[in-house]
Amino acid sequence: MEAKQLALLCRELADNKKAEDIVVLDVRKLSNVTDYFVICSGTSEPHLRAIVDEIEDQLRKDYGIKPHAADGATGGGWVVMDFFDVIVHVMHPDVRKKYDLEGLWSDAPAVRPAARKRKPRAAATE
Repeated sequence: MEAKQLALLCRELADNKKAEDIVVLDVRKLSNVTDYFVICSGTSEPHLRAIVDEIEDQLRKDYGIKPHAADGATGGGWVVMDFFDVIVHVMHPDVRKKYDLEGLWSDAPAVRPAARKRKPRAAATE
């Protein structure tokens, strides 16, 4: 799977668990460590764990992908999952504000997910 595709999939999986303020940053021109950051927030320890579990479980189950490393704890408010080309940061809003990763990487362009095609509305019948 290509790095951008994996980053957007991680974004979607985080969204499945109602992660807040999800951002995907393209850091390829700024970092030799990774290609993309996915940064999102969870409102509580159980919410953080649900987001982390969703990403890890679905990637392993559906694609056979596991993080090469994971660090942090939901109790500490920040979990990092390293998929080499994609690094996912799941953070409590207070921790996210304190470390301001988006500010540190402000030169990185945000990656927007492709717009979903809407189904046409069925014509009203009388």
